[in-house]
Amino acid sequence: MQYSSKLLVAGIFCSVLLLAAEAQSAESGVAQEATPAIPTNAPAFTLSAEVTPSAVLTAMEKAADWQLANPSKHSPTDWTQGALYTGMMALAGVSDSSRFHDAMLKMAEDNKWLLGSRIYMADDHCVGQAYAELYLQHKDPKMIAPTRERFDCILAHPQDDNLEFSRANNHDDKWSWCDSLFMAPPVWIRLYVATGEKAYLNFMVENWWNTSNFLYDKEEHLYFRDSSYFNKREANGNKVFWSRGNGWVMGGLVRVLQYLPADHPSRPRFVQQFREMADRILTCQQVDGLWRSSLLDPANYPLKETSGSGFYCYALAWGVNQGLLDRAKFQPAVLKAWQALVGCVTTDGKLTHVQLIGADPRKFNDNTTEVYGVGSFLLAGSEVYRLAKPTGPAAN
Repeated sequence: MQYSSKLLVAGIFCSVLLLAAEAQSAESGVAQEATPAIPTNAPAFTLSAEVTPSAVLTAMEKAADWQLANPSKHSPTDWTQGALYTGMMALAGVSDSSRFHDAMLKMAEDNKWLLGSRIYMADDHCVGQAYAELYLQHKDPKMIAPTRERFDCILAHPQDDNLEFSRANNHDDKWSWCDSLFMAPPVWIRLYVATGEKAYLNFMVENWWNTSNFLYDKEEHLYFRDSSYFNKREANGNKVFWSRGNGWVMGGLVRVLQYLPADHPSRPRFVQQFREMADRILTCQQVDGLWRSSLLDPANYPLKETSGSGFYCYALAWGVNQGLLDRAKFQPAVLKAWQALVGCVTTDGKLTHVQLIGADPRKFNDNTTEVYGVGSFLLAGSEVYRLAKPTGPAAN
């Protein structure tokens, strides 16, 4: 079947999807999956902040096991969960235990490989990253079939290019907030790799740069969360740049560059933005190794924050492993960040100091946790693990 015919079929399917979505709430009613049993005879101990493959893997598995034993109440197709699943898949890639892969496979089967219900909403696409990665391992077409149907629908019915952010004006039809660059583009490029269909790749590249041209501050080399923050200022007079928001972008850059072809004409531009942001983020790291909720006004938000910090540790470590960032300059910051992150994991494996769901710098309780924070911690650990291995650079 020619691709134009596919789009015609997708258009019909999309109309059905749109009608169905209107009848559903934003939160799925799917029941929480059963949690795999975790051994109860493991002794309590303090995690080591030593940066060796064994110590890093132990910290990762401890945090992952705690999360599996204490499942989130969010819908299993929610973006919060999707971010966790990216970390679980990264852990599965370095752990000798199959339990993390098996937990992700069970999650996907329970979800029937479905995305969230909102057609265009990037948040509802995030879970597709895990589905696509499972497909790349197992090659079972059912694993990506619903994602293909959804994305073919989007290609057949593109939205306008208005990126002005307004909750009253369907802002979620486009990637109009910086978080979306982690939620959706990595799915689109993985689907391209899985299928060879260049329309998925082209859509991702075009829409990334539409969002970047709108939200990326070329002087600060940071992203505004959305257009509503263009004219806002922190208490110290600086622009408002949210730590986790820019962490989402840095994580998204990594997860795009992992699969963007080496000879693709846009790759140098992605690499340039990655390096620009890495340099800027490095200057925002605090003396304890972590970042604060506000990148440019840390004194007003003194509590260390682990979700944004996890994404920065992940991105900087990946950049060093891939030879895109100078090892002498960035590796000390990565190691310091990882040691500080491990220091925020309790003896039973709970990751603390996670800012709750939001859109900008906020004060919060230092004991709070969230699944997306655990996801970023596991992503960071996967690259620090590779960095610590004596055998050389990481796999892509």
